[in-house]
Amino acid sequence: MTKTSSDEGAAASIGTPSDAHPPVAARIPTKREVAGAEFDDPYEWIRDKDSERTQRYVAGQNEYFEARTKHLEGLKHTLFEELKSHIKETDMSVPVRLHGFWYYTRIYEGQQYAIQCRLPVVDEGNWEPPSVQTADNAPLAGEEVVFDANKESQGHDFFRVGGMDLSDDGRWLLYGTDTSGNERYDMRIRDLRAEGEGGAADLPEVIEQVSAGGMITPDGRWVFYTKLDDSWRPYSVWRHKVGSDSSTDVEVWTESDERFWVGVGMSFDECRIVITTGSKTTTEVLTLPADDPTGSFEVFVPRREGVEYDVSFSRFEGAGPDGEDIPLALTYHNVSNPNFQVNVIDMRTHQAPYELTEGVCVVAGSPAGCEPVPGAQSTSDAGLPIDEPYDDPANPAVLQGARGLGIEGLSIHRHFITLSYRADSLPRLAVMTTDEAARNFIAGEPWNFRELSAAALGERASTAMFSIGAGGNPSYETPRMRYSLSSYTNPAQLREFDPRSGGDVLLKEAEVPGDFDPRHYAERRVWARGRDGQRVPVSLVWREGMVPSLDADEARGLTDQDIVPRAGLGEDDRRDSPRSSGAGAFEPSPMFITGYGAYECSSDPFFSPARLSMLDRGVIYAVAHVRGGGEMGRAWYEQGRRLNKKHTFEDFVDATAALQQAGIADPGRTVANGGSAGGLLMGAIANMAPELYAGIEADVPFVDALTSILDPSLPLTVTEWDEWGDPLHNREVYEYMKSYTPYENVPDAQSRIRASGDAHFPKIMATTSMNDTRVLYVEPLKWIARLQEAAVGADAIVKIEVEAGHGGASGRYKQWEELALENAWCLSVMGIAR
Repeated sequence: MTKTSSDEGAAASIGTPSDAHPPVAARIPTKREVAGAEFDDPYEWIRDKDSERTQRYVAGQNEYFEARTKHLEGLKHTLFEELKSHIKETDMSVPVRLHGFWYYTRIYEGQQYAIQCRLPVVDEGNWEPPSVQTADNAPLAGEEVVFDANKESQGHDFFRVGGMDLSDDGRWLLYGTDTSGNERYDMRIRDLRAEGEGGAADLPEVIEQVSAGGMITPDGRWVFYTKLDDSWRPYSVWRHKVGSDSSTDVEVWTESDERFWVGVGMSFDECRIVITTGSKTTTEVLTLPADDPTGSFEVFVPRREGVEYDVSFSRFEGAGPDGEDIPLALTYHNVSNPNFQVNVIDMRTHQAPYELTEGVCVVAGSPAGCEPVPGAQSTSDAGLPIDEPYDDPANPAVLQGARGLGIEGLSIHRHFITLSYRADSLPRLAVMTTDEAARNFIAGEPWNFRELSAAALGERASTAMFSIGAGGNPSYETPRMRYSLSSYTNPAQLREFDPRSGGDVLLKEAEVPGDFDPRHYAERRVWARGRDGQRVPVSLVWREGMVPSLDADEARGLTDQDIVPRAGLGEDDRRDSPRSSGAGAFEPSPMFITGYGAYECSSDPFFSPARLSMLDRGVIYAVAHVRGGGEMGRAWYEQGRRLNKKHTFEDFVDATAALQQAGIADPGRTVANGGSAGGLLMGAIANMAPELYAGIEADVPFVDALTSILDPSLPLTVTEWDEWGDPLHNREVYEYMKSYTPYENVPDAQSRIRASGDAHFPKIMATTSMNDTRVLYVEPLKWIARLQEAAVGADAIVKIEVEAGHGGASGRYKQWEELALENAWCLSVMGIAR
């Protein structure tokens, strides 16, 4: 293979020690047969987690990883210290008010976890949060520790809390803990007013090995929680009487459809207990009056295949003709609009069950580019391009002309209403008073929302891409709305907006200690043209003065610019010699490019102190917002799932190639990253376009996708058929998934030479955990075994956590150490050794 100078530097910096060799995985023939289709899988034996052979292999891979990364210890330490220097290790949150207390967290230097604290509300009419900052960070008079995970985690290598809930009087705390990483939690009930030594004490009962996210009723007398089946699916809801043995708990509802997951919680207005059951494409909601916890749940709207909905409850106080309240149900659904709409139902008309089309539609998304909703009347707008500006006279004025418009939720508080939506690839937020909404509703007028933006930040508002969202508003009674604001280069802010007066104040901005100035960094949204003509948004972040190709263009923030290939290099040439940087106006830079592209999850802008170390070394940080995510609404998701899944991989490859062919990124110093479903993306692009990447970091990667999705006994599989398709019962889906699943498509060196004349394959670093229940450890280990075969010849290593889950290690310092090591490896591949 022909290397550029940067390739040689990278190879030298990550060279294999002479005494380090990967363990050789035994090849034991195993045949997978599905409807006449066969696949010989030599590494399936690794699935036997408890076998001596597998344990030796895991130990061998970890030893090999340690040997291969030993030379990175210095850089890892440097990055870890840099990260620490940019984080305020002793900090506290702004208190939020819920019922009779102000709740907040404290965290101290040297501690792995935050401490949950509270202060009693002194003045019922005062909603100004108390200051919890003291000169010596000492607790305040009257401060009470609700939960200290540092103490609770003692004696455990792994510790994670699976939700907390409190009774309205603040006495009873329900909490769940996982000490193995397998996402099964033991739930306990703590009496925060217990007398005697130590104060708070747990009740004797323990609800063992259940799903996260249970709830306790407002009066503190009952607990509702969900149990998991053998496939880790939350499938049944149970009721527990506080003070009784858990063996006497009662099952109150069961979901028999294996595609559906179940959850239970309290409605925001605390008037109903709500069960939500849903697959990837279909949902159903059941409710029970909160004052009748032993009663029977009733279906709010019967499920209909392909229709998703949610419901919340509120009221317009004193808005009726005789001054009575108008009880409301807000249905968020896609029964007739694939990008969702919100209907407001006057519940005085009749009792449940209801229809989703009842009431008044107050906001609706754009159907442009979307698949038709089953059974819904088709609309000509669906044939429009995804990014076509959309106008609907029934929509509020703030939504007119939006591109990729998707409705993400509407929430009614006593004094204000918030609307969350997505437009132009970014999250948006609008607000109005509840009184004004009541007038619009009664008059049959469009609701008069006001959009919130980053305008309060002045010049920074136009030079950055901001994520904005309502948050920290747990009380129905709060008179003002809190919201968060952040971008790639601007630390997160917590702000508070008064819908009545229009006042907007900063409550807290994340402090970034050390040598940090947001003016030294820049961000820009550009667009790459995919091979099918679709424009794909790409976010770029860099340090000013260190990336000449980006510094030369003064455009910043959310632009509509297409990435233009370097002069003299045509569209047909972009993959003919992609590893040659060539001569251009500026030298291309090293690039770290990441993506996800699944489950309609959006990769929105956020600030990361860890990213600064890369930017300060001249690395471009890029995010390819590929299809399969939700950045441009539901159509963006639909065009990257099931039999359209390859668009996800093609978008990422085309975005990478566009940046390289524009002379912005150096192919010999480009490293890609993705985790979980984004790890599938990493495996796919390594096979599809190895010439574009010097290295790939794949975290808990879903790389043996077809094997997993074929086995309904594995965790998640059945519910995942809505995302990927059902290869077990559909031969077309089987063949399609087989054509891209990374493990089964790794090209050997000779195949790569025949395809491109170059045997190059990116260096691979994978991570996994033996206790991961979402992407089983066997997937990345089989993939690594294949990559390390002599015929493939890939330089591949894997870090295997013994005590962790899908999210990696617990505890912030442990997580920082993991991140520092991963970033050290990526920088090393780029040829950056310090």
